[in-house]
Parts: sequence; C-alpha cells; structure tokens
Amino acid sequence: MDTVLYHQKLLEHYTCNWGQEYNVSTWSKGPYKDLGDHFRVLEFPPTTERNMWAYATIGMSGLHDEFALELHIFSGEQDETLVESLIVVAHYHRFGASLGHWHTINWGRGWRMDSPCSYGLISLPYLDGPKLEILTLDNNKSVHFYWLLPITEEEVAFKKENGAEKLEEIFEERGLNYLDPFRNTLV
Repeated sequence: MDTVLYHQKLLEHYTCNWGQEYNVSTWSKGPYKDLGDHFRVLEFPPTTERNMWAYATIGMSGLHDEFALELHIFSGEQDETLVESLIVVAHYHRFGASLGHWHTINWGRGWRMDSPCSYGLISLPYLDGPKLEILTLDNNKSVHFYWLLPITEEEVAFKKENGAEKLEEIFEERGLNYLDPFRNTLV
C-alpha cells in the first residue's frame, strides 16, 4: 500500500461514519508544510443526525508508523482555529513525542478566545463508538481514531492525580458539555 491509498482509506473511513460532505482545510501559518503533501484536516458540517461540526486529521500518522493515530474534535459552530489546533497537535505527534490514548496536549491558549479549556485530552470516540475507533487495513495494520476533548488546567491536574478513567467518569456523571468552550471546570 502506498501513501496515497493509505490516505484514501482514512478518508473513506471518515466518510462512512460522518457522511460524504466535507471540506479540506489548510492553515498557511505555522508547521502545516512540515507535515507533508498528503496531510489534511477535514471539516464535516452538521447533519440531521449530528448537530455539530467535526474537524479531523488525515495523515497525522504515517503509513509505516508502529501506532497509527488520527484525531478529531467537535464544535458547536464552524471554527477555523480548530484546524490550526489539530495541525499543531499533529506536528507535535510527528516531530516531538508520540501521542496516544489519554495523553494530554497543552495548546498554550484557550480552545477559543478566553476559553478556560486550554488542554486537549486524547479520548476514545465515545460518540461514534468502535465503528469509528479502529480501521483495520488489508495488511492487518490498525489505525486508531481518537477524540481530542478540550479540558481545563484543573481537569488535567485531576487526571494526573486520579487517572484519566476517573476524570472521564466525572465527565459522564456531571454531564460534560463538550461543545461549550467557555464551560466551567467539572472538578
């Protein structure tokens, strides 16, 4: 399998889960060009089944990476800054340290202007389940599709002290509004 076919399989996986309508987004500033000619961020608009925007990477991990990972993030409104956020995270994954389930990312700024959610938690794709979570390719290589969930600094500290599972339990118990960039911390 070559890189073009690999990226085509990733795209097909997203469109099978979220529909055929999407836009390809780029970001002219920052590390976008370092990620290669095939890297993309897709923007999926709301549908009748899903009343939110979805932004997703294609090519965050390469064809030959031992652990292949792609990320997505949701928003209640169209937000091009999420394209930049995913590019920065993809760049860190490729050139800094490999990321995985339950890792946290410090964006260095709020999810949106003045948002207390300045971190991202790499979580399972709970809204879409196993159908989205893992794509197994013909060569038995697996690609994991995880949710990048915006969280607060206090929630990161809680995760470090009590574990990610406990943090996710609190999110479920207290009804995390994952689309509200201005939500209060839940811990």
